[in-house]
Amino acid sequence: MRLDIHCADRIGIAQEILNILVNYQVDLKGIEVDSHNSRMYVSFPEIEFEQFQKIMPSIRLIDGVEDVRTTPFLPSEREHNELNTLLSALPDGVISIDAKGYVRLCNDAACRDLQLTNKEVLGDNINNLLKGFNFTRWLESKEVLGQTTRVNVAGEDFIADILPISVPQGGEGDVLAGAVINIKSQSRLGQQVSAFRRYGQESFATIHNFSTAMRRVVREARKMSQLEAPILITGETGTGKELLARACHYASSRSVKPFIALSCASLPDDVAESELFGYAGYEDNISPKRGVLEQADGGTVFLDEVGEMSTQLQTKLLRFLQDGTFRKVGDENEVKVNVRIIAATQKDLPAMVQEGIFREDLYYRINVLTLEIAPLRDRQADIGPLAEHFIQKYAQQNGHVTPALSPQCLAFLQQYPWPGNVRQLENAIYRAVSLLDDDQLCVEHLQLPTFTHDLGYLESDFEGSLEQAMKRFEATLLRKLYPAYPSSRQLSKRLGLSHTAVANKLRDYGINRKTVKV
Repeated sequence: MRLDIHCADRIGIAQEILNILVNYQVDLKGIEVDSHNSRMYVSFPEIEFEQFQKIMPSIRLIDGVEDVRTTPFLPSEREHNELNTLLSALPDGVISIDAKGYVRLCNDAACRDLQLTNKEVLGDNINNLLKGFNFTRWLESKEVLGQTTRVNVAGEDFIADILPISVPQGGEGDVLAGAVINIKSQSRLGQQVSAFRRYGQESFATIHNFSTAMRRVVREARKMSQLEAPILITGETGTGKELLARACHYASSRSVKPFIALSCASLPDDVAESELFGYAGYEDNISPKRGVLEQADGGTVFLDEVGEMSTQLQTKLLRFLQDGTFRKVGDENEVKVNVRIIAATQKDLPAMVQEGIFREDLYYRINVLTLEIAPLRDRQADIGPLAEHFIQKYAQQNGHVTPALSPQCLAFLQQYPWPGNVRQLENAIYRAVSLLDDDQLCVEHLQLPTFTHDLGYLESDFEGSLEQAMKRFEATLLRKLYPAYPSSRQLSKRLGLSHTAVANKLRDYGINRKTVKV
């Protein structure tokens, strides 16, 4: 039984309370004083109710006692169980030793690492358990400071964080009471580093958003990441659609579950279907396979270039989005999973719907939440910070001093149209920094082809006269148009030229049904 006594801070009040317990022949098991909150706690064995009814009023009559009530536990019992619960839940080993190096406490994780039972560990000297560090010499040194060192635990290398335990002695300084040792295996340390790197590489914090357009996208994406509806991310190639999708996943409640990406453009239809849904196997000695949807159960599936999906695959995906179930290839049984779909495309899906290439009902299923990433040429405020980031990244990667970005080079980068967007900028910086011998990155270090939106890429090493260039362009244009207008009369009408002029040009450039696939 335990009592919580609210009382004044008066000399002798504790003795008067204890005298009452003695008078009633109650064996005291423990006493604690909380001077900060003016409370005293006492514990004693269970007693008869009649005896309890006499003790309580007697304590209340003591001068300075404000209230007395029963309590289920003492503060020290709560702290002890809190500590035990915390230590048992920790995945890393924790060992507490006294000032002589003998183990006073050891959690379950440490026992597993030591390959010993708790009974075998308690009371043993830490030098017998952790090899490679002299704990006795450390504890006996004049100034005991925290250490991080490598130790050997049951034949394997571990990292140990060793922290001294000091007890304040008022104005007389602190007294060393022992130490707490936290041990981590190499695999555990690797998991933590991987998790840190993953956060650093796949969080919203790594998305450069100095432009107004990109700040809006990131702001909306943060909100959408907390929802469960599908997200459709649109944008040109190289704008970072998958990076944004990963950030949405790792900011969501699904972050501890898998994020699996599948490119719909890089796989044939039959392969894409088995990759997405899996197959039953059992025939022709083929083992069954779990598809991407099943592997990502509880997590997120990123469908890159969803506009490249075949009609058959679109139908199966639509069925899955409706009720979360699907059938593996060659299987009659349905599989149900909990997966969030994030899709991305650089194509004009509404136009594809109008042309009948993409299913309208599927479009509305995946287009519940939409994020549109603007091309880099429309986000000039992002170009400079991105360039500086890539310069620093690849200089460090190659062991070089980070070069400065010249003002002329920055102006050039901001004026270039970047048809390949961020991916093209990164590749250009990577090549320039890797081959750079100077301490400054200039325009001449960037080998970027001339590009215009009307004509696309132009030859960087232009040769010949203007007339020759015009003829090359004319021949290229006629070859592109001829399959759609496969006669000189149709082509002349399309170009607004005479039939004779077009016929002569086709003959001069060798363009006919044999040379051009119609």
